[in-house]
Amino acid sequence: MMFTATASFAQQDAQFTQYMYNTININPAYAGSRGAMSIFGLHRTQWVGLDGAPVTNALSLNTPLGDSNMGLGLSFVNDRIGPTVENAISVDFSYTIQTSEEYKLSFGLKGTGNFFNLDATMLNPQVAQDPSLQNFNKFSPNIGAGIYFHSDRNYIGISVPNMVESKNYDDNNVAIYKERLNYYFIAGHVFDFGPNIKFKPALLSKIVAGSPLQVDVSGNFMFYEKLVLGVAYRWDAAVSALAGFQVTDGMYLGYGYDLETTRLRNYNSGSHEIFLRFELFNNVNKITSPRFF
Repeated sequence: MMFTATASFAQQDAQFTQYMYNTININPAYAGSRGAMSIFGLHRTQWVGLDGAPVTNALSLNTPLGDSNMGLGLSFVNDRIGPTVENAISVDFSYTIQTSEEYKLSFGLKGTGNFFNLDATMLNPQVAQDPSLQNFNKFSPNIGAGIYFHSDRNYIGISVPNMVESKNYDDNNVAIYKERLNYYFIAGHVFDFGPNIKFKPALLSKIVAGSPLQVDVSGNFMFYEKLVLGVAYRWDAAVSALAGFQVTDGMYLGYGYDLETTRLRNYNSGSHEIFLRFELFNNVNKITSPRFF
């Protein structure tokens, strides 16, 4: 043991199964791309039954700025993992170029303020009043950027939401919890299977230094522009069941359930994710049929 050293890297950015509806949190270029003011709220309970498992709440708003090519977004993410709580407040700005009759290319910038808190009272150290395990609070700013190429039926995006590697908790100048760069690639396409059925395969790939490549693939069917049913697979991690319902033209309700495929499934009963999206259409850019992304 004296001559052995190991390093482990755990979950970094908050994880979402239905990322295709929550794109603004990982790619700022998405802001305003739906042509309407979009308000989004999500609650995720991960690994139910496992003590200290992640619990995430997200709230966001994004909108185009009038008839201009610009979009603006504001988001808040609360992520609780064990004795740590991280709150992130982000402002997103996008600029869109019409590259053809159908396609647009959007560039985005993200500015984020991260508030990290360690509650040492939740720990049970062997040595009482251990000086290296005390309450800790830190604020750290960050910046991010993204590109989003899209039409009404296709999208591809590349982004880095946080470009600054911040050390959220130090012990004798050693980073116990270091925020590393997360690189995201997303893609999706909508197929028509008849007049009342649409199918959308989607992909998310995330690269984090020191961690295995994460790949999420999903397939969703939309029936009569109302009911959405689908499945997803997170490589070497989980399989998911997805469902959604377009309550009104401006309101969409979604749910996702993850079942672990690793040995971790022996210690939890899965993960639950529920979200609500509400959109306010304007007279100029009114969306006449529900968008699949």
